[in-house]
Amino acid sequence: MLFRESANTIAARAFDSSLYLHLTEQFVHMHGYRPGPAEVRSWERSIPALAAALNDAGLSEVEVMLEYALPLNSKRADAVLAGVHPVTGEPSYVVVELKQWSQAEPDEDDPALCRIDAYPHPVLNPVEQVRRYCEYLVNFNGAVAEHPDRVHGVAYLHNATEFGVGGLRAIELDERGQLFTGERRGEFLDHLRALLSDKVPGARAADELQAGRTVPSKQLMSVAAQEVREREQFVLLDEQQVAYRMVLNAVRKAKQSDHKEVVVVTGGPGTGKSVIALSLLGELYRQGVPALHATGSQSFTKTMRKVAGTRKREVQDLFKYFNSFMTTERNTLDVLICDEAHRIRETSANRYTPAAHRTGKRQIDELIDVARVPVFLLDEHQVVRPGEMGTVEDIKAAAAAKGLACHVVPLESQFRCGGSDAYLRWVVRLLGLQPGGPVVWEPDDRMQLLVAGSPEEMEAFLDARRSQGYGARMSAGYCWPWSPEPKPGAPLPADVVIGGWARPWNLRGDRSVSGAPPSALWATDPAGFGQVGCVYTAQGFEYDWSGVIIGPDLVWRGDRWITDRTQSKDPVFRKSTPDADVDRLIRNTYKVLLTRGMIGTIVYSTDPETREKLRELAGEVTRESAPV
Repeated sequence: MLFRESANTIAARAFDSSLYLHLTEQFVHMHGYRPGPAEVRSWERSIPALAAALNDAGLSEVEVMLEYALPLNSKRADAVLAGVHPVTGEPSYVVVELKQWSQAEPDEDDPALCRIDAYPHPVLNPVEQVRRYCEYLVNFNGAVAEHPDRVHGVAYLHNATEFGVGGLRAIELDERGQLFTGERRGEFLDHLRALLSDKVPGARAADELQAGRTVPSKQLMSVAAQEVREREQFVLLDEQQVAYRMVLNAVRKAKQSDHKEVVVVTGGPGTGKSVIALSLLGELYRQGVPALHATGSQSFTKTMRKVAGTRKREVQDLFKYFNSFMTTERNTLDVLICDEAHRIRETSANRYTPAAHRTGKRQIDELIDVARVPVFLLDEHQVVRPGEMGTVEDIKAAAAAKGLACHVVPLESQFRCGGSDAYLRWVVRLLGLQPGGPVVWEPDDRMQLLVAGSPEEMEAFLDARRSQGYGARMSAGYCWPWSPEPKPGAPLPADVVIGGWARPWNLRGDRSVSGAPPSALWATDPAGFGQVGCVYTAQGFEYDWSGVIIGPDLVWRGDRWITDRTQSKDPVFRKSTPDADVDRLIRNTYKVLLTRGMIGTIVYSTDPETREKLRELAGEVTRESAPV
């Protein structure tokens, strides 16, 4: 949240322009960059319209929370109004989506989407947008989780006439999704009076909402069975919902007109790509549409099979690998959902592939050919192995060569790392994956960052978090050899050795050994805490607390990072792999490991100079040893 005050104070500060200076300062502090002109313009034009409406309605003591950050992701509601319900006397909240639009019309294919001249692609109908913000708030804020009837939503298009935007009401309206225009301002005031008392200030209700415990995020794997078989468990927001609906619309059109098109959904870690994939699969599965989910990740696919297919074998069969379609006929499926598509390889053939199946066909062409609507969800900056080549340009070029339309939907908001954009930026700047060099971490209220002085300290800290009911894992760069799997009953070899501390790697195989879970379940089975995970078992997963060991393959010297390929024990690096590729892949590996935590990350480097640099960059809070 950037600012909170009563409606009459907001109006006064908007009048003398001090409000926008304060919002800008807070935005820079929280996000690390200045807001864009469009954002500032929306503050200058929309906030006074809302404040004036509240004051004209006699609701000057209602508390207004501007740019309210939704828990565990980086989305912000324009405003949340906090007060007391005039009838029940209970806390009452109104989520407000403000739009400067003067004209918009529903998408001809889907009224949940709409089109405005400023954007080339459809955007979410503001009624649907605010409704989903309300649902998300109820799902993740303990103050209203047990009282969902306290949350209401409105979209206020203060510049619009009924003629310009009235068609947006083609979507169903309810208590969490209402639409008011400037032309119907009187109705807007009446609606606010019906939800908020003019007799009681709203500060206490705002305090209660702010103090509401963040309900732990619904872990992707733990709800997969219900997600796929029964109903949608996750609330998709904004561009997530646009991507979801665009795929469903493409499927419908493909069936109606024997049509084929490609959809690419691209976004960084935690932007919800796998949530979209599961939501799509669940909906298509319920509709009886032939669809499959595929990844290049053995851990992810095996976990989905185990969790989502616990009781139904046909559910397990929904989860495949990218190389499962070498001999499948064209357009066998209506939809193929390719999750983690950045892991697409040049061909599906490997040393075990029968000669008859070695067609030389590119894997990307196999995936496009097999379905009427192939969907690719990817993050180009999570390539960690040589030969991985799933990029937007590769997919667009392959689609164009076949004469197919290709729609790209970018995801910007992220849900990992507590929704902290600042932390993700800190990581990519730290590792030199964005220009400008490392910066000192400025603590925010979304993500915690600590530096450990030893692996013992890291493990003790994480174990203490586990005793509080949180999930935790330790992972490391691939800098230690990996012994063969032990026989059942034999102790796990402690391969990761740092001084007097030694722990085993996660298992490689498909069976549990000595209480440790199989490789695919390391990130999700509580018994995985005793082993150190590698990037291949951590990628695609998340846990509350992440401990990351940076090994000697990446060290800080003077004013820069140095990658030492001789310290990497990763067998995918060959002598023929260029130094520049190894450097990029090692940095990408640590980016993946450093972005697994939902609540916090504690990091340790085996190199003293690097450890001191990390302490410096982690800020004053972490100069001392990490508290247990």
